[in-house]
Amino acid sequence: MNSGAEAAGGAGGGWSRRRFVGALAGAVAATALPAPAAPRAEPADAATAPSVGSPPTGGPASPAVEGSARRTPAPAARPLFIGTYTSVEGGGKGIGLATYDPVTGAVEGTGTVTGVADPSYLAVHPDGRTLYAVDERPEGRVTAVRLAGHKVLGARSTGGSGPCHLSVHPSGRWLLSANYGSGSVAVHPIDASGALGERTALARHTRPAPGPGQQGPHAHQFLTGPDGSHVLAVDLGTDTVYTYRLDTSEGTLAEVSQAHTRPGAGPRHLTFHPGGRFAYLANEVDNTVVVCGYDGKNGRLTPGKPQSTGTGTGTNYPAQFLVTSDGAYAYLANRGADCLTRYAVEADGARLRLLDTVPAGGDFPRQIAFSPDERLLFAANQRSGTVSVFHVDGANGDLELAGKPFASPVAVCALPL
Repeated sequence: MNSGAEAAGGAGGGWSRRRFVGALAGAVAATALPAPAAPRAEPADAATAPSVGSPPTGGPASPAVEGSARRTPAPAARPLFIGTYTSVEGGGKGIGLATYDPVTGAVEGTGTVTGVADPSYLAVHPDGRTLYAVDERPEGRVTAVRLAGHKVLGARSTGGSGPCHLSVHPSGRWLLSANYGSGSVAVHPIDASGALGERTALARHTRPAPGPGQQGPHAHQFLTGPDGSHVLAVDLGTDTVYTYRLDTSEGTLAEVSQAHTRPGAGPRHLTFHPGGRFAYLANEVDNTVVVCGYDGKNGRLTPGKPQSTGTGTGTNYPAQFLVTSDGAYAYLANRGADCLTRYAVEADGARLRLLDTVPAGGDFPRQIAFSPDERLLFAANQRSGTVSVFHVDGANGDLELAGKPFASPVAVCALPL
């Protein structure tokens, strides 16, 4: 199957590759995809990475009231932003605005930020004042939105097509974006107001040659390594993760290494263990995950052996990894099987041990994210147009659905703050 179909149609309609199997597999999935997996304990052989070098709980109790028990004020609602596609039938009108209860997980819609086209992936500045969105269109852009007042600060060209992922460098000075359609990655400066400057770097993945079934490079993610000086680009089309050194003064890129998966794996999303020496790679096309070693001194990533997603033999496309901040558990979103896989993280990050899968509470979970205190996990379900919220058990990593999923048109990204 060619999971990397090029964009279909112009900016006014059609599904891009990132709108992806929602249309591509829509015809197939209607008859071929299995029902959501039931929760189960499914032990598996642990995969080991190659050897490498060495909440706040609310406010104070209210004053006692005569004749009544002391009460603790309920925590204030927190903001939730939802990415969508605006140029498809049934899509949203812009960036969805909502709030969530940090205890119950209940979500309530509050409006929309309009004027942003196809905002399919979102990220927030480290200072919490500015939101960034990709404009996933043939002429790709990235847009900045001031959270106070939800004012759109402007957009800049990514120099490529179909940008599908962005992230902010920990310094807050640089925005990193990945152009899926053209197989390139871009860097934009961020000024003191949170607005974006003109692009300072654009790197296209010209080698190696595309993998089986792919017509070209397809950059799917661009993120910063734990050391802060290296940035890594995951490319589904070339079965490669590229490491660049980022000049944090000039915003330029210099390629320093490449890590290759097995041909046809289709790497999509990389997440680092908090210890910084290991990372976990979701392979979209061959339905596997890989534990990778990472050397922060030179930015080299070393993939280990592929292992199971726990979804069986049916059609499935792994989407995104999350790892708890204590490094104890990892979660994987699965589109097709429509479930979340839970792994125990062992050997200081070097091993993933499959524990079980839990139904996602929706159709085609495209992206997952923790609340800041990690007591809740949010899943954006593209086909069902919903956001599922789960309670996370901090002791054993168990997930429990927190009520009825929240309806949101073509929900492809959920960002809780």
